Amino acid sequence: MVTTFEFATATRVLFGQDRAAELAALAQPFGRRVLLVTGGKPGRVQKLIESFREQQFTVTILSVPGEPTIPLVETGAEQARSAQVDCVVSIGGGSVIDGGKAIAALATNRRAVLDYLEVIGKAQPLTETPLPFIAVPTTAGTGAEVTRNAVLHSPEHGVKVSLRSPLMLPRLALVDPELTWELPPALTASTGLDALTQLIEPFVSGRANAITDAICRAGIPRIAASLRRAFENGADAEARRDMSLGALFGGLALANAGLGAVHGLAAPLGGMFSAPHGALCAALLPDVMEANIRTAQELNATDTLRKYAEVSHLLSAGSDPRDGVNWVRALCCALNIPRLAALGIQRSDFEQLAKRAAHSSSMKGNPVPLTQAQLVAILERAS
Repeated sequence: MVTTFEFATATRVLFGQDRAAELAALAQPFGRRVLLVTGGKPGRVQKLIESFREQQFTVTILSVPGEPTIPLVETGAEQARSAQVDCVVSIGGGSVIDGGKAIAALATNRRAVLDYLEVIGKAQPLTETPLPFIAVPTTAGTGAEVTRNAVLHSPEHGVKVSLRSPLMLPRLALVDPELTWELPPALTASTGLDALTQLIEPFVSGRANAITDAICRAGIPRIAASLRRAFENGADAEARRDMSLGALFGGLALANAGLGAVHGLAAPLGGMFSAPHGALCAALLPDVMEANIRTAQELNATDTLRKYAEVSHLLSAGSDPRDGVNWVRALCCALNIPRLAALGIQRSDFEQLAKRAAHSSSMKGNPVPLTQAQLVAILERAS
């Protein structure tokens, strides 16, 4: 655990059932012209859209039907400038929130997008303050409402990369668990396992600190106790509440302690194949955990092994690090998580995927070094 650290998050976080009814009033201090970023079916949040109109906002709507691409956020930024909006509000899943976050940043930072992007670009810092941004998640998964980056797909490069800056932290994160009640079981499962991944990876990360550890210790048991219940009964209000809280905790943790090989592999996978991010993370999680534990044993990395043993305890799985792996495998089976092969991932691409993963920003947080051969082996086992 690092003893010198920074912890940063959204300026304001509101959590609780029925808090979404306050959204339009909370946006008023930022101005009356708003860009509302929604998913592919804006009708799902029509009541919230109408609340802005009822309070005399000038509303521009942009739909993000899938994971945000560079061309989409460029178009969105131009739309925001043309409409002279005062703020950007995203209501949706992680893709919608990342799309809105990027649009708010690029509306005021007008250089070519590649100048700011990691991995495929110059990773130059933003120089202008983004438009005020409000994030309202409708899934319990990514925790993007409290992170400082937006993951964008570059179709040209076949990869997903981050636009990242401390300036991109939302002004307001409003988390209302009731907005997740209508999630279908498959989406509940994949986003929920993404949330669990984003608690486990920061907890075992070499960049973990006392605050992120405390957050993960509070979040992992909540997800462990509530994910299967939410999957089996979407109207279980207590389970939905704890899933939303766990996902929020995951966002707080990953933004300040980093991630690991699950997300390191998921980034190039998501760039090359049209598979949902949450499903990819779910398919990879147990095999990455197993590879990390095996490598930690070979390196006698006692701190990492201790952390994985605690993960097992927090999952109520046992006291041995591998107990947690077995628990996660059983959960993936119970939630009908598809293997990589079922998501269209081809073995002929494994070498290229592993090479790309090795250079991803998420891989820097993995608690132990993994070789190219180990990354390929993870992909093989997850298939």
